[in-house]
Amino acid sequence: MFKKILIANRGEIACRVMKSAAKMGVKTVAVYSDADKDALHVSMADEAVHIGPPAAAQSYLVMEKILDACRETGAEAVHPGYGFLSERTAFAEMLGKAGIVFIGPNTSAIAAMGDKIESKKAAAAAGVTTVPGYLGEISDDQHAVKIAREIGFPVMIKASAGGGGKGMRVAWSADEVAEGFASSRSEARSSFGDDRIFIEKFIENPRHIEIQVLGDRHGNVIHLGERECSIQRRNQKVVEEAPSSLLDDKTRRAMGEQAVALAKAVDYDSAGTVEFVAGQDRSFYFLEMNTRLQVEHPVSELVTGVDLVEQMIRVAAGEVLRVKQKDVKISGWSVETRIYAEDPYRNFLPSIGRLVRYRPPVEGTVDELTIRNDTGVYEGGEISMYYDPMIAKLVTHAPTRSRAIDCQAEALDAFCIDGIAHNIPFLAALMQHPRWRSGDLSTGFIAEEYPDGFVARQPQGSELNILAAVATAIDHLGNMRRRQITDQMSGKQVSFAARRVVQLGALRQKVHVEGAFGGPATVSLLGDDGSILDVLELAAVWWPGDPVWSGVVADQDVSVQVRPILNGYQLSFRGISLPAYVYTEREAELAALMPVKIAPDTSKLLLCPMPGLVKQITVSAGQQVKAGEPLCVVEAMKMENILRAERDATVTAIKVAAGDSLAVDDVIMEFS
Repeated sequence: MFKKILIANRGEIACRVMKSAAKMGVKTVAVYSDADKDALHVSMADEAVHIGPPAAAQSYLVMEKILDACRETGAEAVHPGYGFLSERTAFAEMLGKAGIVFIGPNTSAIAAMGDKIESKKAAAAAGVTTVPGYLGEISDDQHAVKIAREIGFPVMIKASAGGGGKGMRVAWSADEVAEGFASSRSEARSSFGDDRIFIEKFIENPRHIEIQVLGDRHGNVIHLGERECSIQRRNQKVVEEAPSSLLDDKTRRAMGEQAVALAKAVDYDSAGTVEFVAGQDRSFYFLEMNTRLQVEHPVSELVTGVDLVEQMIRVAAGEVLRVKQKDVKISGWSVETRIYAEDPYRNFLPSIGRLVRYRPPVEGTVDELTIRNDTGVYEGGEISMYYDPMIAKLVTHAPTRSRAIDCQAEALDAFCIDGIAHNIPFLAALMQHPRWRSGDLSTGFIAEEYPDGFVARQPQGSELNILAAVATAIDHLGNMRRRQITDQMSGKQVSFAARRVVQLGALRQKVHVEGAFGGPATVSLLGDDGSILDVLELAAVWWPGDPVWSGVVADQDVSVQVRPILNGYQLSFRGISLPAYVYTEREAELAALMPVKIAPDTSKLLLCPMPGLVKQITVSAGQQVKAGEPLCVVEAMKMENILRAERDATVTAIKVAAGDSLAVDDVIMEFS
C-alpha cells in the first residue's frame, strides 16, 4: 500500500479522497491555487503545495506543476478526483514515466473510453447499441448545421472531452445549432483545453441511468448497480438516487452485464461509470463512459456498503478486487442533492461571496435513517468565481425510497447557509413535488415542471398550520425574554394577550397561545368567529438568534429556517418561504392599514444577473433589438450565459465593455 498520495484536485472531492486515505493510514498531499490558500482541502491534508494563480488553466490543469509537487513531497501516487486532469491520457502517461502511480484506469482504457467520440466508436465495435450521431471532426458552425439536418432535430451538441454539463447544448433548429456550436466550443476550450465537438440525436423524454463499474488489474470487473440521474438542469445533474424507480430486475441485469462487457473489452481497471439514455419503455442506449469517480458516487456507496475511493486506491496499489459480483447486494434507497452557490429565484444564476453561516445537519445513522454531507467548504470560507459553484452534496439513505426522500427533505430544512444565494429552497420544494415523489422522471423534468423559473411553494394542508404555530412560538419566546431584561421600570406586571394574529405572507391565521415554549406548549388555531379549528402541541429547544428552529409539532419532526426581518421573521420550510408577523388583534387591524412599498422600475435597464466577466457585447448603441435577440455574453463559474432582450427596444447606452468584471445588478445597457 502507498505511504503517501497526492490529490490533484480541490474542494469537495479532494476532501472526500482524503477521508478514505486517512481511514487506510495513507498520508495525503493537497495542491492549491492562490484562490484556495485557505480552502478546507488544504487544512485537511498532511502536506500542501502551492501550484499557481486562481485560473485552473494556470494551476490545476498544468500537468508539470502536479508532477513537480509529487517530486517535492515524495508522493507515490496521484488521485485525480473528477474534472480537471481526471480523464487526460497525457497526464496518466506523464505520471507513469516518472514512476508515479495514477489512481485510475490504465491509459489505453482512458483513451478508448474517456474521449466521448472514441468511446462511442469502441462501444459500437463491441456491439453496444449507441445513440445515432456524427462522431467525426466538425470544422465549423455551418458543418455542424449540415450534420444536424442529416441526423434530424432535435440534436445534442457535446464537448468530446466534456463533463459536468459544460460544453453541452440541445438544439431544435439550425440557428440554435450554429449558436450552440460556438458556445460549446468556447466552453470546452476554457474548461478542458480541448474544443472538439460532436453531435448526436437528442432522445425526447429520456431518463439518464448509469451503471457503476469497478475493475482491478487482474482482469476482474463487477458492477454495483445503477444510479438514476434524470433530474438535471442545463444538462447538469441536480438530484441523483440509487437504485432507479424505472428499472426492473431484468433490465437492471441487462444494463449491468452490458456495462461490464464494455469495461472488460477495454481492460478497465478502476472505478468508472457507463452512462445510458433510457426510454420510458426501459429501452436503453450507450451514451459514454466516464473513466473516473463520479460526483454522485455516494448513493452507490450507501446502497452497497462499498467505499469506492478505497477500492480505487487498493486497485492502483495492485491488490485483487476483494468484492465479487455475488457479494454486491442493493440495500435500501439513497438520494443525493447537489447544493450549489446559485440563486433559484434568479434563474439559478451563480452566486459568490463569503459563507457567513455554514451549518449542515448532523451526520450519522439514527433509526435506519442515514445523513451524509460531502463538502469542501466551511463557515467563514469563500465561494470563488473561478471554480464550480458546488457547496456540498447532501446524501440520505433509508429502507425505502419515500423514507429516503423524507429524510432528505428534513435534512435540507435543517441545512443553514447564509452570506450567498443557494439552491436549497429549490431542492426542498422538489422533495415535495408529487411527480418526483411518484418516480415519474425524465431529463426534462425541471424544464417541464418549472417552465417560468422557480418560485417558492405555497403552503399545502397542514404546512400553514405548522408555520403559524412555529411563528407563534418564536414570537412568544421573544416576548418572554424581553420581560426578563434587568432594570426595567417597576409597575403593573405585563400580561401577554393569549389571542394573537399570525400573518404569513398574504395569509392570516388567528391563534390562541398556552405555555412558555421553553418546553411543551399548545397553539390553538382559531376561525374568524373564535372557534377552534385545530390544536397543535409543540416542543423545541430553540433560542432567539438560532438560524434553525428544530422541534416537534403535532408529533412530527420539524425544522424551519428563521431569519429576522423588520418586526418579524422570514420562515423557510419545505421550499416555502414567507415573512411571518405575529400581532395582537389590535395591532393586526392597524397593520392592515399600512401602505405597500412599490419596487423601482428597472424595465429599461439590462442588469447583470450574476457576478461575472463580460465576454462579448453583441449590440451597439442606437441599435433596435427584437425580443429574444442576444445582447451580451457573461461568463461565471466556467459557464457562458447569453443575456437576451426581453422585449422589442432600442439600445440607448452601453455601460460596459468586453473584459469588464461585474457585480450583481450592475447596469450593462439602457433601452428606450
